[in-house]
Amino acid sequence: MGTQDIIDTLAGIEPGSTLDAIRARRLQARENAQKSYLALFEPVDAGDFSLAERAVVAAFATGLHGESPVAAFYRDKLAATADGAPLLDAINAEIERGKTSGPYGAYPAGPLSIENKAGLIYRVSAERKPVLGARLVAALEHAHLLLFQPRDAASADMKALLAAGWSSTGIVTLSQLVAFLSFQVRVVSGLRTLAAANA
Repeated sequence: MGTQDIIDTLAGIEPGSTLDAIRARRLQARENAQKSYLALFEPVDAGDFSLAERAVVAAFATGLHGESPVAAFYRDKLAATADGAPLLDAINAEIERGKTSGPYGAYPAGPLSIENKAGLIYRVSAERKPVLGARLVAALEHAHLLLFQPRDAASADMKALLAAGWSSTGIVTLSQLVAFLSFQVRVVSGLRTLAAANA
């Protein structure tokens, strides 16, 4: 792999360190996480989900998880794109609007209904819709849904993405990207906590 391992980089893992040895014990997991990052953020062909759009969604999704080296990394990635500055301002404002805790939502009627919990139904502000455009508005709203109320995801949400110009393949990649980022944030946070405990 030509690119440095992204999780090692974000977690501050040095070659030969205790954490490097720990990660080496799960070599296949380490390699697969890196392959996932490369497939999502450095693909041979980005298709109809551009690298700039991926950077926007990543900055938003990781920002919703709270301040971290991962969120800073994706903010920098967005800032480096052609229209990065105005998009970054919009994303920072939308992160503030979208901050909440989850998961929440409703289960189908039955024994799990006792765990139903109401929460924020996030929508991009009217002020920032022109800056972001229909595709990114739909993507951010979908990302928020996946992060905080996945059990409420329904066919209407897919239709909203399709109506905004997303292809079926793009929707799958968007969902994979959001899931990967949640995984990445948690792994990096755990590794950094472990490093601090062993310092």
